[in-house]
Amino acid sequence: MSTPWIRKCTDVPQYDALQNAAAEFQEDDKLHLRNLCNDAARCAGLKATYITKGFRKIILDYSRQQVTGETMELLFDLADAIGFTQKRESMRSGERINTTEDKAVLHHLLRMPKDFHFTGSVHSLADTILEDVHSVRDHIARFSERVRSGQHLGVTGKPLKHTVVVTCGAMHLGTEFVHEALAADERASAAAEGRKLHFLSNVDPVDTFLTTRGIDPEEALIVVVSKDFNSGESLNARSIRNWLISNLTSDSFTEQEVIERHIFAVTSIGSNFANFGIPKNNIFKIWEWVIGRFSVTSAAGVLPLSLQYSYEIMSDFLDGAHDMDEHFFNAPLRDNIPVLLGLLGIWNSTFMGYTTRAVLPYAQSLRRFPAFVQLVDMTSNGKRVALDGIELLHPSGEITFGEPGNSGHHAFFQLMHQGRVVPADFIGFMESQRPLYLPGEAVSSHDEFMSNFFAQPDALAYGKTLVDLMQEG
Repeated sequence: MSTPWIRKCTDVPQYDALQNAAAEFQEDDKLHLRNLCNDAARCAGLKATYITKGFRKIILDYSRQQVTGETMELLFDLADAIGFTQKRESMRSGERINTTEDKAVLHHLLRMPKDFHFTGSVHSLADTILEDVHSVRDHIARFSERVRSGQHLGVTGKPLKHTVVVTCGAMHLGTEFVHEALAADERASAAAEGRKLHFLSNVDPVDTFLTTRGIDPEEALIVVVSKDFNSGESLNARSIRNWLISNLTSDSFTEQEVIERHIFAVTSIGSNFANFGIPKNNIFKIWEWVIGRFSVTSAAGVLPLSLQYSYEIMSDFLDGAHDMDEHFFNAPLRDNIPVLLGLLGIWNSTFMGYTTRAVLPYAQSLRRFPAFVQLVDMTSNGKRVALDGIELLHPSGEITFGEPGNSGHHAFFQLMHQGRVVPADFIGFMESQRPLYLPGEAVSSHDEFMSNFFAQPDALAYGKTLVDLMQEG
């Protein structure tokens, strides 16, 4: 079946205007960031703020990006020319915007509250899908509480304190990122007392050895995550099942009894897991429209995270994700933080020719966030042709890398300061999850840490001229 021609960004005059603007930035020294950052009016205009429903303030300051107000207007014009807002509404309402697989993109339903009105839906099963989503969430809430309270025990009668998430490839990265982000949170940490969350994702048998080493199989609960139970996930699942059965099967317990008490699955094809021996009651549903890299807010992520931190905390997490969904769908483009970040990425990679992007969280709790961004961004945008099969006239996407805080200073900042231009997203928090005040110190450890957060973007933006170096001796 042939795909009809679609309008691309290279087909509209706004693309040429942005190419001309990029050429000016590369040729005119007056447009160097050290000069742009000294323009107070420009800097004040390149900020966006969103206040969450929990009254937390998210501030995006993009004044150290190599843009002016005029550049941003050209980018907004480009978004208008290719029909961005219409496409965003098509996604929201459930149209089949994934034309390659003829699917709707409905991940925002995974975060919707139970009584939320699915605005403007054109999807014939919208209400049914939302009911189905909450049926699964209710199942997770009940089951995770039974495990955490000790009502559901292992085959030998021991509490199941270790949850092992079994996947293949990178499907675990969203769950691992959220797990790390919550681990030091005071409320989440208290809820996770005495529990451990582990991940088995590589088919290399060394990963199985390292993951299971130190875990008492009598205390292990396995969550196999696979939409269709393909060969990689099947191999890891067989490996972990063999580990459990070889350690727990005896005259007292059959293989099936071990599986029923210790192995659970998240899948869209329950029959495949039934053949594996996992009973129907141990299966948590995801849907064919849930894409692996976006699955952390489905049972793939919410089940293991609820076992670790409680469903109550994960429900709050889902509410926060829904809050950001609504900001993305409703905020005007000029105040829309996800849209602004996306447009800046297009400017840097497509027009300025910067092929890389550093994601630099100044928070140890977000140490796995760069890897998660790699997954969702580079997989989604790693394309050579457009939807109509015509080869793109420019490279797509950015190469993302990053490390948290000071770890990156000694790893790759030297290259960023002196080797080549690397656009960077710095992420910081005004308050620490675990504030530390040392006797005799004028500032807290977090404030000292954050002084680096504020200093590095300025150092990268301003740089030093030969005159500066001569004056410094």
